[in-house]
Amino acid sequence: MLTGQKIVIIGGSSGIGLATAKLAAAEGAEVVLASRSAQKLEQAAAALGPDASVATYTLDITSEAQVQSLFAELGAFDHLVITAAETSGGPFLTTATGAARQLMDNKFWGQYYAAKYAAPHLNPHGSITLFSGVVAFKAMTGSSVLGAVNAAVANLGQTLALELAPLRVNTVSPGIIDTPSRAGMAEEARSAFYSSVAAKLPVQRVGTASDVAEGVLYLIRNGFVTGTVHHVEGGHTLI
Repeated sequence: MLTGQKIVIIGGSSGIGLATAKLAAAEGAEVVLASRSAQKLEQAAAALGPDASVATYTLDITSEAQVQSLFAELGAFDHLVITAAETSGGPFLTTATGAARQLMDNKFWGQYYAAKYAAPHLNPHGSITLFSGVVAFKAMTGSSVLGAVNAAVANLGQTLALELAPLRVNTVSPGIIDTPSRAGMAEEARSAFYSSVAAKLPVQRVGTASDVAEGVLYLIRNGFVTGTVHHVEGGHTLI
């Protein structure tokens, strides 16, 4: 149980972050949610139910000043989870350099800022959970920048596990997960994409936000796990 522990989830207003918040709150944790959208944060807090201990903050994770200010205001806490990130892709030769830089700012530098400014406020026996992704470990056409960013995050997590010890630092690497991040796709195209991926995976389905959230909770609870990349991808790297 996580009763009495305070968990900050950046990107906690939807998808994997919200699923993690629900599991943590169900175990008695005090949950702090941060994301860009005040409206989504309000909806997320309501989804956790009236009995949950939850606070919300609007945050642009690409702003170093905002991230630093957030943790200065929050003070001491036990665990940090950073699920907020862009996952865009496209052909290497035709992807605008500006779009590639934006992805790096969001997914790498955002997590870098959060870890840097959270660490002094974290319980030394607490944890930081970063987010990488399957394309860091399995090359896929159209994912050159995202794969490089994910690999950078995974390496950052391993290095920080040494530098910030005894604070534990781990990285989750999800595979293809059915979350609102693909809501921009037409429903028929999205369904066809998920079906195509599922047919190739050993588990014969794509993942859910709850699948990944269970992995996050494992990393939070287990005090003997640090410096690891926890793959939640249905065997995607095997195919």
